[in-house]
Amino acid sequence: MSKQQHTFPNKSTSVHELLDTIKSKRTKDIDWRKGRAFCLIYHPGDEREEGIKQIFNQYYADNALNPTATPSIVELETETVSMCADLFHGDEQVCGNVTTGGTESILLAVKTARDWAKQHRPHITQPHVVIPESAHPAFMKAFHYFNIDFTVTKTGKDFSADIAATEAAIASNTILLVGSAPAYPYGVMDPIVEIAALAKRKNLLCHVDACIGGFILPFIKEAGYEIPPFDFEVDGVTSLSADVHKYGYAPKGASVVLYKNHELRRFQFSLYTKWAGGIYGSPTMTGTRAGSNIAAAWGALRSIGREGYLEMAKTTMDTTERIKKAIRSIDELEIMGETNMCIVAFKSSKIDVFMLADVLNKKGWHFERQQLPPTLHFTINYIHKDVVDEFVDDLKTSVAEVREKRLQQMGNKLQSSLVKGLSSLLPEGTIAKLQQNSKPDLDNENKAAMYGMMGALAGTGDLDKIVLDFLDTIYTAKS
Repeated sequence: MSKQQHTFPNKSTSVHELLDTIKSKRTKDIDWRKGRAFCLIYHPGDEREEGIKQIFNQYYADNALNPTATPSIVELETETVSMCADLFHGDEQVCGNVTTGGTESILLAVKTARDWAKQHRPHITQPHVVIPESAHPAFMKAFHYFNIDFTVTKTGKDFSADIAATEAAIASNTILLVGSAPAYPYGVMDPIVEIAALAKRKNLLCHVDACIGGFILPFIKEAGYEIPPFDFEVDGVTSLSADVHKYGYAPKGASVVLYKNHELRRFQFSLYTKWAGGIYGSPTMTGTRAGSNIAAAWGALRSIGREGYLEMAKTTMDTTERIKKAIRSIDELEIMGETNMCIVAFKSSKIDVFMLADVLNKKGWHFERQQLPPTLHFTINYIHKDVVDEFVDDLKTSVAEVREKRLQQMGNKLQSSLVKGLSSLLPEGTIAKLQQNSKPDLDNENKAAMYGMMGALAGTGDLDKIVLDFLDTIYTAKS
């Protein structure tokens, strides 16, 4: 495809024609409404979704930038935060805000810790955070944005944060420890009780990233599953993030970040009082804040309620157990870790899992590919109850298909080995330069060799350059 400059439209186009265009474009997207996506999408069912949409539409054009202009949105936000504080065992001092997503919640928690340290640890000129390798890359984004040093610690054999490694990484300028409930890659929870106790003993802050698990773990526990404490009932936890647009089933663009008390949250706010346009005070990262997303988060929690979330959690865990049972019955596959919820990732020492991913993609299934080691990642939610049998059947037949493709599998491994060998011999950037003329093809379902190469180059300057080129190319208009 060649680059194309799209001119600004001179005349209006009918909504009917635009919808036809959208319909045509969407044929390339994952068919998540039929439960074919085990990533990105969380769907509570059409009836529940329709009710939440109606609440969203009530605030379609509203901007929560100025709270005095939209007091009803302020009420919805504070009620949402209060409901979440109650769910996460917070007392009357726990407070927070609705954000646009987990990344913003994490950015705010890190920014808050940095500014807290400026007041309470004024001798620290370069703050430092300790984080397990399984933690979400949004933390690395925050460290980059806010110029914070960090140490990544290895996880234990169970894939959870290693307490000894965490303590060993604490330095004189450390301000924050991080744990996940659960970590995304394998759905394994970090030992939050131990991390928080260590943070309290060292007089540090402790953030719990419950972005993916926050709105299902409490209900899984209520359903009888063993879930270790992870929220404000744990002594030493000072902040927590949880995405309402994941297992809270709100529309995309809704998360919460919560703090142990109001004193800590004050470090989150941004204030400038010398502007000609008036006093500017902002509670979160963004200025303009979509009232629709705040209202929809409130609407999801209120319309579904504890009974609804409990019913969906039970159904989702039942679906998860059926998928795990099927995976364990397949000799070639091995589940990674003891997942605490409805995230399942598996690897294989007998077949190429990236080839398996290609075969499953061709059957219409979509999920995440992971590296170090190569694994396939499935996030299971309520909508998958209707397709679990079909998925299990396709998984078994797909493994059988890959089993018959030994020659191609060997070719992919050889290519990856050659790439890894070349990267150690050639000057940095050489392999990336060789890739410059290749255009990313999002429709190509044969990605096994590409992911094998990426795994071989993980953490190198070559892979960084390739990914940067990919992002630049994919977000450039094409004919």
